[in-house]
Amino acid sequence: MKVARTIKSVRQLVIAARGNGEKIGLVPTMGALHEGHRSLIMRSVKAGNFTVVSVFVNPTQFGPREDFNKYPRPIRDDLKICRDTGVNVVFVPTAKEIYSGGTVTWVEVEKMSKPMCGQFRPGHFRGVATVCAKLFNIVQPDVAYFGQKDAQQAAIIKRMVADLNFPLKIVVCPTVRAADGLALSSRNRYLSTQQRRDATCIYRSLAAAREMIKAGVKAPKTIAGRMRKILEKAGSLTGVDYISVVNPDTLEEMKHVEGKVLIAVAARIGSTRLIDNLIVDADRR
Repeated sequence: MKVARTIKSVRQLVIAARGNGEKIGLVPTMGALHEGHRSLIMRSVKAGNFTVVSVFVNPTQFGPREDFNKYPRPIRDDLKICRDTGVNVVFVPTAKEIYSGGTVTWVEVEKMSKPMCGQFRPGHFRGVATVCAKLFNIVQPDVAYFGQKDAQQAAIIKRMVADLNFPLKIVVCPTVRAADGLALSSRNRYLSTQQRRDATCIYRSLAAAREMIKAGVKAPKTIAGRMRKILEKAGSLTGVDYISVVNPDTLEEMKHVEGKVLIAVAARIGSTRLIDNLIVDADRR
């Protein structure tokens, strides 16, 4: 496994691999790798790709009062996971390397960046889209892997790739969960023992919504109301940013549940903001 710290070095490694007839798989991450990330890496490795994992805590997707400075950066652990899973190259650039000379060009996927997390994290998805566009240009992968837990991010990146004609495929992999249903997240390590127990309310609210839809409930407000009641029973809950019932491709709010539906939640457990979602097919009982 090689560790590349500059754009030039990672490009040289990718060019050599492509010259040997290999396809390139990219797993973009902010580090603090867990089993969810491992599942993305293994998807690329098992597909036979020359696998590149980027580890970069992207400053442009954090707001001024968010957790950029305290975001976990256990690079030694991350490198071990990458080595153990058969990664070929880990790209670990600095912010100066990615944004050399400052940045005056930004990528923004309009409309899809406004609802859900966009309401509460202004500029977040501009930072996400921009850094992903940069990584796609730097690594030039044939396929890139994202997790379903970050459903809005995945939908935005898929739309960006389609609109800007990037020659790569986006693969969205299932959310990896703990035994009690909590979606794995790098931010879970911020939770106390009690908060960790209370955080399961998020998945329980989503599971209840799924059952309501399967039972034939068609009104998003009714579904969201039931979810909120479940969330509010958690003692560590300090707020619900949103409960959304939307089209999974366009992220447009649904007035009437039909076809495939994305149910998404952002809630605060203590001071930690957690997101999760499920996609439900309302036409399949």
